[in-house]
Amino acid sequence: VQLVESGGGLVQSGGSLRLSCRASGDIGSIYAMGWSRQAPGKQRELVAAITAGHSTNYADFVEGRFTISRDNAKNTVYLQMNGLNPEDTAVYYCNVKGVTWSRNYDAWGQGTQVTVSS
Repeated sequence: VQLVESGGGLVQSGGSLRLSCRASGDIGSIYAMGWSRQAPGKQRELVAAITAGHSTNYADFVEGRFTISRDNAKNTVYLQMNGLNPEDTAVYYCNVKGVTWSRNYDAWGQGTQVTVSS
């Protein structure tokens, strides 16, 4: 399974970014997609997740600012981030969980940097 992330970058406080992550390869059936982040010196933490049925789960710190969505036909998950603040600066990682005929998998992307300036 290969995950290709895009959409990170530098933005001013209060700005917006949209992250994308497309899964390809032997993906079988994807049942969950999500985003986590890791800031320098901190542990990786879940930001948001979405199931195949589009049920969503958000970390408390999102506070209504982010929206996760997915396009099952494109095997792609998105994270729309509004109202960004410097505390959101981190490397954001895409995560995809699924099953093929031979195995379950839990795949991670390479990460995309999000930097929010004050």
